[in-house]
Amino acid sequence: MNDIAELKNFVVAHTRSQGLPPEHYDPLLARVQDDGGGTPGSWTYEWSAEADRLAGQGRLLDACVHYNMARFPYVDGPARQGALERCTETFDAWRAEAFPAIERLDVTLPAGRVRCWTVGLDAAEPRPLLVMTGGIVSVKEQWAPVLTQLGDLGFAGVVTEMPGVGENTLPYDADSPGMFSALLDAVTGRADVSRTYALALSFSGHLALRAALRDDRIRGVVGAGLPVRDFFTDTGWQRRVPRVTTDTLAHLTGTAPEKVYDLIRDWALTGDELAALRVPVAHVTSLRDEIIPPADARHLHEEVRGIRLLAHDDVHGSPSYFAQTRLWTLLSVLRMRGGYRAERTALTSEFARLRYGGGRSA
Repeated sequence: MNDIAELKNFVVAHTRSQGLPPEHYDPLLARVQDDGGGTPGSWTYEWSAEADRLAGQGRLLDACVHYNMARFPYVDGPARQGALERCTETFDAWRAEAFPAIERLDVTLPAGRVRCWTVGLDAAEPRPLLVMTGGIVSVKEQWAPVLTQLGDLGFAGVVTEMPGVGENTLPYDADSPGMFSALLDAVTGRADVSRTYALALSFSGHLALRAALRDDRIRGVVGAGLPVRDFFTDTGWQRRVPRVTTDTLAHLTGTAPEKVYDLIRDWALTGDELAALRVPVAHVTSLRDEIIPPADARHLHEEVRGIRLLAHDDVHGSPSYFAQTRLWTLLSVLRMRGGYRAERTALTSEFARLRYGGGRSA
C-alpha cells in the first residue's frame, strides 16, 4: 500500500502535464483518505469515480486522464488493474472518434509484448520517426496531444511505455534498452527509421541513451530528469529517494525495495560511455529534483559533447514549467532533424515568451 501523502505530492507533476488545473484536482485529492482497494475515499475509487462522470458526459480524453491517475503509480491489485483497462479502452474510443489516424501497434518479443500507439506510418511515404516514452509511472496514453501534432511536423510517431509499465509486459532489466531497436525493426518500411529521434523522459531517457550507443539509427535523444550514474551508485542519495519511487522500481524489476538498488547498480552510464555518444542530446534538469541527484545532470553537462541543457528551479518533472519544457523538447527534436524553419521560429518565440515573459505553465 502506498503512502497517501507521497501519492498526493508526486501526482501533481502528472496532473499538470495532463492539463488538470489545481482548482480541479485539489478538491478531488481532498476526498482521498487512503490507498485502500477501490473503496470510497480511496485513491483509485475517487479518481475512477470522476473518470466515470466525465466518460458519461462524453469527455473521453478527460476521462482517460483520470483513469490514468487512478492506476498511478503502478498496478498493484484489481482496482488499479481495472483503472488501467478503462484508461486504455477510453483512449481507444477517443482516438476512434476524434483522431482515427492514431493506430495500435503490438510488438511481440520473446520476453513479452510492447503495445504502442502510432501515427503517420506509411510505406508509400516513410517519414522520420519520433519514438516517445515516459518514466516508471507514465503510460503511453499521456502523449495524446503530441501524437495529434506530429503529422504537421513531418514525423511518424510511436509512443509506448517502459518495460513493466502500463501494457508493456517486458521485464525491466539490463536488456531493456533493446526495446528501442525492436520498435524500429517493427516499423521498418513504414517509417524512415534511419532517422529516428527519441523523446524519452526520466528513466526511459536512460534506456534511450544506452540504445543510442548500440543502434546508429537513433539520431538524437531529448530527455528530462534522466538518471545517469549517481542515482544507481550513490547509496547515500538512494536512502533519500521517495518511497514511491523505490517501491515502483522494485515492482518493475521484480525484487524487494531493500534489494532494488543493488540490482540496478551496474546500469550506471560511465564517463567513457557518455563520451562515446555521437548523436545530439538535449536535457531538461530540475534543480530541486528529489529523485535524480544533481550530480547526474553534471555528468551529462561535462561528459556528453555538445549537449543542450535547460534548467528549471523546480522539483522532479518541473510541474510549474510544463509548458516551457514541452515547447523546448519539441523544438530540440526539430533542431536535431533540421528543416521546418517557420515552425522552429514560432516555437522559439513562444518559448521565449514563456521563459522571459514570466509565464510558467499553460
